[in-house]
Amino acid sequence: MPASLARLRDLVPARARVIIDNDFSGDPDGLLQLAHHLLSPSVEIRAVIGSHLRPGDPFDPSEVTAENAARAALDVVTLAGLAGHVPVVAGSNVGLSDRATPIRSAATDAIIAEAMRDDTELPLYLACGAGLTEVASAWLLEPRIAERLTLVWIGGPEHSGLAVPPPGSTGAEYNLNIDLIAGQVVFGDSDIPIWQIPRDAYRQTLLSTAELITRVGPGGALGAHLERAITRVSGMAGAHGIFLGETYIAGDSPLVLLTALQSAFEADPSSSDYVVRPTPSFDDVGEYVEVPDARRLRIYTRLDVRLMFDDLFAKLGLLAAS
Repeated sequence: MPASLARLRDLVPARARVIIDNDFSGDPDGLLQLAHHLLSPSVEIRAVIGSHLRPGDPFDPSEVTAENAARAALDVVTLAGLAGHVPVVAGSNVGLSDRATPIRSAATDAIIAEAMRDDTELPLYLACGAGLTEVASAWLLEPRIAERLTLVWIGGPEHSGLAVPPPGSTGAEYNLNIDLIAGQVVFGDSDIPIWQIPRDAYRQTLLSTAELITRVGPGGALGAHLERAITRVSGMAGAHGIFLGETYIAGDSPLVLLTALQSAFEADPSSSDYVVRPTPSFDDVGEYVEVPDARRLRIYTRLDVRLMFDDLFAKLGLLAAS
């Protein structure tokens, strides 16, 4: 490990565990989040799960998107110098067929094994920036995990009275739409505690192209890899007449902010704002529906993007300084 990062780890012992679950063969914001998490010493990354995309997704139209996601994640783990230290596994390549039938995989086994440990008191966060297939399947296989972890999920549409949909949006929100049935299981059927970052919140995380070039790209081989992954999207979109402007939504990065960058005393993501409401479920088109006697849901409404991005830039700088 680089000397500068080793000093950071000496100063900051881990105080939480994190399992990362993301569709790394899709939108490259997940790669940015993964790199940032791996460089954050306050959390132990216990497993990295590659999750599937919807069939025909333009980022990866193959039928093995979970396997491709795991390979993309392993590339980042290797560039961070952690190959062999952080397990990377693939989830299911398909979504749930109904609300009662789980899909067992190495990913669900990893979630269950970590959640059911009794040799540590460190809290466990399941940081998910994708569809909820693995989370739903793990709970269906072992419902007791709900008492032993907190799900931090990027996804879901705007909540009534808190925000409105973005201009031109149609259909279910992207991550929810990857596996709507799994969303119904996790929100409507399970008792898993959830911290939700819905679409209006994750759209706050705008990273400028200038920042990407000057503050991410110079971060050694890892930073250069991340910069290429994101700038490639602008080129792909431009080839089809879609121009993305000069910002990119780093929408999965709040997973780091809310788990690794909590306050020093009374640990909590105290620099971001949330409201608490009864947990809804989803109907068959991806809109919220009330659930009788629902548990409470933490909904993030404003994110501390200053802390989130400056911390990422600083850690990439430490990596490059080695």
